Amino acid sequence: MRICFSVARRRANKRYFKESKGRFLGRKNLLRTVLEQVVRARCVAYRGRKLRKRDFRSLWIIRIKAAATMRGLRYSQFMHGLDLAGVELNRKSLSQLAIHNPAIFDELVTIAKDALAAKPSPTQA
Repeated sequence: MRICFSVARRRANKRYFKESKGRFLGRKNLLRTVLEQVVRARCVAYRGRKLRKRDFRSLWIIRIKAAATMRGLRYSQFMHGLDLAGVELNRKSLSQLAIHNPAIFDELVTIAKDALAAKPSPTQA
């Protein structure tokens, strides 16, 4: 009996072995274990690409919070003041400004404070 898929199957298996290169013991040289490991690694990589977006957003928020607190304003007040003033900068760019251009960030803080002061408080209304 002739085996039909030997070359194609070997090529596919070599792809899996190449992807699992650098693993420990059977995870790099036993086909069944390699297949399990590669599938799991792909799942973890997919999940990690989603988590990275969350991690960066939380990092940006922490940086903005620290910079705003140094200037006497809470993060929520700062963001609300920017919203009232109509400043549409995302958290990534605000974080970059807080680190690399503190003078511009100071101006944004004053804009936010002025917008908060101009807004009537709910007790006065």
